[in-house]
Amino acid sequence: MRVTGLRRSAIASVLSIAAAIGLAAAPGVQAQQRFTIEQILSAPYPSELVSAREVDRIAWIEYDQGRRNVYAAAAPDFRPQRLTDNLEDDGVDLSSVRISDDGSTVIFIRGHTPNREGWIANPGSDPRGAERAIWAVSTSGGRPWRVVSARDAALSPDGNWVLHVKGGQIHRAPVNPGLTGAEGLDEAPPLFRAFGTNGSPVWSPDGRKIAFVSERDDHSFIGIYDTERPGIVWLAPGVDRDQSPAWSPDGRRVAFIRRPGLPFGARAERGRQPPRAGYARGLLEARFQGGYTFAIWVADAETGEGRDLWHNPPGDTLFAEARQVHWAGNHILFQAELDNWRRYYAVPVSSPRSEPIELTPGVGEVEHAALSADGTQLYYTTNAGDIDRRHLWRVPSGGGEAVQLTRGEGIETYPAVLTSGNLVAVMSAGTRQPQAVAVVPAQGGEARVIAPRLPAEFPLDAQLAAQNVTIRAPDGLEFHNQLFLPADLKPGEKRPALVFIHGGSRRQMLLGYHYMHFYHMAYAINQYFASKGYIVLSVNYRSGIGYGRAFREAPGVGRRGNSEYQDILAAGKYLQGRPDVDAKRVGLWGLSYGGILTAQGLARNSDVFAAGVDMAGVHLWGNSVDPENVSYRASSVSEIRNWKSPVLLIHGDDDRNVDFSQTVGLVQALRAHEVPFELIVFPDEVHDFLLHSRWLIAFNATDRFFERTLIRSEPIRAGGSPGAAERR
Repeated sequence: MRVTGLRRSAIASVLSIAAAIGLAAAPGVQAQQRFTIEQILSAPYPSELVSAREVDRIAWIEYDQGRRNVYAAAAPDFRPQRLTDNLEDDGVDLSSVRISDDGSTVIFIRGHTPNREGWIANPGSDPRGAERAIWAVSTSGGRPWRVVSARDAALSPDGNWVLHVKGGQIHRAPVNPGLTGAEGLDEAPPLFRAFGTNGSPVWSPDGRKIAFVSERDDHSFIGIYDTERPGIVWLAPGVDRDQSPAWSPDGRRVAFIRRPGLPFGARAERGRQPPRAGYARGLLEARFQGGYTFAIWVADAETGEGRDLWHNPPGDTLFAEARQVHWAGNHILFQAELDNWRRYYAVPVSSPRSEPIELTPGVGEVEHAALSADGTQLYYTTNAGDIDRRHLWRVPSGGGEAVQLTRGEGIETYPAVLTSGNLVAVMSAGTRQPQAVAVVPAQGGEARVIAPRLPAEFPLDAQLAAQNVTIRAPDGLEFHNQLFLPADLKPGEKRPALVFIHGGSRRQMLLGYHYMHFYHMAYAINQYFASKGYIVLSVNYRSGIGYGRAFREAPGVGRRGNSEYQDILAAGKYLQGRPDVDAKRVGLWGLSYGGILTAQGLARNSDVFAAGVDMAGVHLWGNSVDPENVSYRASSVSEIRNWKSPVLLIHGDDDRNVDFSQTVGLVQALRAHEVPFELIVFPDEVHDFLLHSRWLIAFNATDRFFERTLIRSEPIRAGGSPGAAERR
């Protein structure tokens, strides 16, 4: 399906008319304050919030109906300033925003990540192709400029240089080479050459030296390159795998993580850490490792001499998730999951072998964190005390009392501390408020929203307050859900119902707008369906985050047995058992892992789920079709003979997360068994669609599909031809 030749406004107009017709025609749904999909998705979505180290200035990316731009704001009034001028829904991604210490320069990457073949996503099918490059812009005004073709970016503290990795070597480019002729930098040689696959560069605080990781298959080193006296110092080189270099504030020392190397010919996939479970299990069972599996080392950046600051007890595998260290004042901070919750811990630099200090207590997980400019305070967001939201907390980085700074129905994520120490910038959302950039007093208080401005058409007051509902699965596990009840629901009425299933599966839907883009939109679409008269249940099934390690690592999930499907079925039966739900009109929908579970619901329980929309789902775990194979039995195609309910399939054929062959194969199986389906394929589109116009097409098609199947009970033709849905 090609939509790139149409103007976005024309597409939106056509879809708005179609949606309005559908709403007017839907029988059995009582009138209430309604809005269109275009209206509920009209709010801009900000992301990637960063702050400067020397001035109170912040920067971020804003997605406004497909128009992606970089913004900045400075104290005291924090008036938003648009730095770029992208005014089209062109599908060109923006990411990796960085700001110089003095706040004068912002860099960002324009263009999506490449796939395994190095192909940059080109969802608009531009015959000139697409590229991924670093761009820069001044916060004092002027047009942005292209710096160099690159896949990643590390900005120097003074904003004059940017590092990027190409071909396993580290390259350096001037950020402002006269604002012209930057294209010649694309073919420039590496800044230096070193054996191995070199990456993860980190500038020293003064911008003179660069710490980096050099992967050597079965081991890795931390190297220090001096830009003024070219040369490399290796930090305490050994037989281990060293990673995550972190500079001390004075730039004299570097902390890093050390893990055992891979023994006797074992190799890690180049550029990647070894698989966690197999790596730890292989070392422990074969008894090849020397005791500890996680250590924090500190080394002198001039001499390379280092020491073991702290390591875990022999045989302990609780530190497998610890992937990064931070130097904060006189302590090294890291995140680990020593009990059921992911927390931050600190180890004093001056006291080797001291036990880690727990910084972030409470029943909840720490997800996003940032340090104050002087490193003495850790600001973090957690769901401790409010399990289905996130709030901002503060704790001394060396240990002390943790203080909650925000409360209530808001959701605060991604803190960025301002250098003055008076304010913390955050992403803030709520039940009705889409995600926004806000500032919070460092001593606590209300979040003050500074951007973006909501458009007039956004239905702020027409939205509902979702409520938490806890359901018990057949095996006794309890899981949390968000329930959206139509405002005009009357006693005795029976409404159609929808189950929304998030992806990941390492995700958690919240009691408000989500901090990730697709789930931000999904929450809005759930609001839309509720406004239209559906009873909507958003399910936080096992293997998701937010409820502790035992919930996340529940046995038998995925290809190991699909135990999480119990939760989806329990959610469907919960809806069927409600007096306000028509038990014969329950549908389900989701993207990615949500698509997996949507297909399983339709294949296993067409008696419960009357219709579904499967966006980019996996339908065969692994390659086996042996009926005795656990992964095959955990796949929806193993139950294809029982699949009776109609399905709408939506997938982009340049998906880098889920192979497009998953939809190719499912369509053949549905045709063979005469299962009613409709299909939308987006050529050159990725997993999380880059063109906003395609989200509008997908969500409006989903809306019309559920109208036909759950409200009007119209038949969907068995073995429906591709494209049937979008031709309506």
